[in-house]
Amino acid sequence: MAVAVHQSPARRIKLLIAVTTSALVAGTVGFRLIEGQSWFDSFYMTLVTLTTIGYEETIELSRYGRYFNAILIITGFSVIFVAVGMLVDVLIRLEILDRFQQVGLRRMLEKTSDHYIVCGLGRVGRGVVRQLVLEQQQVVAVDKAGPTEPLGRGIGVPVLAEDATLQETLDNAGTRRAKGLVAALSSDADNVYITLSARVLNPDLRIVARASSLDAKNRLLQAGANDVVMPYAYTGYRLAQGLSRPHAADFLDVAGSMEEAESGLELGEFRIASDSPWVGQTLAEAGFPEKLDAVVVALSRRNAEKRFNPPQATRLCADDVLIIMGLKTTLDRLHPHKGA
Repeated sequence: MAVAVHQSPARRIKLLIAVTTSALVAGTVGFRLIEGQSWFDSFYMTLVTLTTIGYEETIELSRYGRYFNAILIITGFSVIFVAVGMLVDVLIRLEILDRFQQVGLRRMLEKTSDHYIVCGLGRVGRGVVRQLVLEQQQVVAVDKAGPTEPLGRGIGVPVLAEDATLQETLDNAGTRRAKGLVAALSSDADNVYITLSARVLNPDLRIVARASSLDAKNRLLQAGANDVVMPYAYTGYRLAQGLSRPHAADFLDVAGSMEEAESGLELGEFRIASDSPWVGQTLAEAGFPEKLDAVVVALSRRNAEKRFNPPQATRLCADDVLIIMGLKTTLDRLHPHKGA
């Protein structure tokens, strides 16, 4: 149903162009045959007549030429009235459709929980959405400029077409019930506003923000962001790595690339639930790395620093977070052990 509505304006505009072109061609040929004028003079006379500009006749018309011109005048008025009617109808339809879609989207979001919110659908925001969708996460996007369809074209997730810097917008997006939020607007000031508003709405929300400078990063952390990423700084670092340590950089690309996610290496984060069979076992007893074919890169324990490359004798506790590297198929098999 929605697709048909979106295609209808395009078909109407194509029809209007076809009718206008046909009238121009017919008028030009008619004046050429009836009055014997040049192609340009015939075209110009047709253009003046159809647009009802009212210039003086550019060629001397015979009796039959005046009959033909009268028909063109009526055709010109008809084309203009039809064009205005089509454009008004298209604008009204799109405006009403947009309003209905946004109202329906807000109602749907009232029942949404444990989702991720991505503010900003620029290149960074779209990349975040693609990765979260790849990980089969529930995502809601917020972007003032659209797309305004409930399922944005090329996005594949609900898109709330509102100003993300407003607290009301974040509330409409379900921030109080969300699991995480990404502030990916191009403006550092806007990302600070989003972070402050989101933190007020949900003190437990995990917030990751984009920053263009170290000063902006510090402000975002003070505003309540859990993590801040500087895309330009990371890009410079990665380019330098490609020059000085190409093999290490290639390995990191394989482990973290979206294109390789289906078959290559991945980094997984697993929180040990209180009822997990791993609780009380050492890493060796749990099967790392031989049985499970995965490497524990780091272990994060509550109220303790992260331990990189923890020894095999490390005993696992509830709420431990393991950073594991392995094939995607291997990490998928470990999901039942990770807890909530």
